[in-house]
Amino acid sequence: MKPSLQSAWLPVRVEAMTEADLDAVVAIEAASFTSPWPREIFRQELHDPDLAHLFVARVAAGERQGHIAGYACAWLITDELHITNFAVHPDFRRQHVGQQLLAGVLTRARELGARQAILEVRASNRGAQRLYARFGFAPVAVRKRYYSDNHEDAIVMFLDDIGVRLPTPPSAHSE
Repeated sequence: MKPSLQSAWLPVRVEAMTEADLDAVVAIEAASFTSPWPREIFRQELHDPDLAHLFVARVAAGERQGHIAGYACAWLITDELHITNFAVHPDFRRQHVGQQLLAGVLTRARELGARQAILEVRASNRGAQRLYARFGFAPVAVRKRYYSDNHEDAIVMFLDDIGVRLPTPPSAHSE
C-alpha cells in the first residue's frame, strides 16, 4: 500500500545554520555531491552575514526530532537571491524536506528584500529541477561544462517574483 501524502510529509523547521550544525551539514554535503564543499567554505560563509545566508532543515517531530535533514546556502545581492548550495540527506529524501526548505529560504529572502532568485542545477538532476519549477523557477540558460567533477552542463533557473508561489506546508503541529 502506498503511503498517503500526509504520512509521507516529514515536518521540518527551517532555521539559520550555526557552527554547531557544521558536522551534520558537511556529512550531508559528502553524501550528496561528488565534489563536496569543504568545511572551511561553510565556515567562511557563516562569517559573512552581509552576503551569505545559510539555513538548515531540522526535523520537527518524531524519533529523529532535532536531526538536520537538509541545508541551503544563498547569497543576497541587492534584491536577488542566489542559491549556491542545496541538499537533503539521502535518508530524508522524498519526504518533502526539500520543498519545506526551499519555501523557508524563499520566505526569509523575501523578508530581507529579495524579489528574484537564481540558481544552477545539474542538467541530469531532474528531481531538483521539478522542485524548483514548482516554486516558479524557469530555465533561462545553460552553462556548458559547468561542473568540474564531470564537466556536466548546468541549467540556470530564474524566479522572477519570489512571493508568487510560496506554498504553505502542513503544520508540524497540526491536529
